[in-house]
Amino acid sequence: MPTWKVLRRALAPTALAAVLAAPFTMPSPALATGALAPQVVTAVAPVSFVGLPDRPLPSDHAAHPITVSYRNDSSADRTVAPQILVESPDDGPFLAPTDIKLEVLSGGHWKTVRLASETGTLYTDLTRAKLVLHSHHTLTQRYRLTVVNAGPGTVQPRIALYS
Repeated sequence: MPTWKVLRRALAPTALAAVLAAPFTMPSPALATGALAPQVVTAVAPVSFVGLPDRPLPSDHAAHPITVSYRNDSSADRTVAPQILVESPDDGPFLAPTDIKLEVLSGGHWKTVRLASETGTLYTDLTRAKLVLHSHHTLTQRYRLTVVNAGPGTVQPRIALYS
């Protein structure tokens, strides 16, 4: 899995969301393997991202599964957040949040994920997905993407890493 430093375009949506967010308690421990106790995670911008395989945005109206997995192989706990980006072509047409439906499997039920949009990119909010992944545990998050109004684009799942 490639890891890269934060680029200005990639940081803009996440930094704005991080600045506006207050400290919060992490989501349900069911998101990661192993027993986790709720911990308070402060809102800061990620230091890097781990890119997962990209795929073209489907053109049909069927629900397509997306699985985001990340293993913390370090000896220390790590704050991480799964994120789904949907990139429009650089020259347009740009996708709107209403053009796709993204759902996350949480507590055995599919829940709609709100998408934000900036510079032709639809993205999920990192602050709501942030959690502490304990040493040698694996995060596996399942999403379901349905295209409502077809258009060209690329689905880019990734993991945000925090210091």
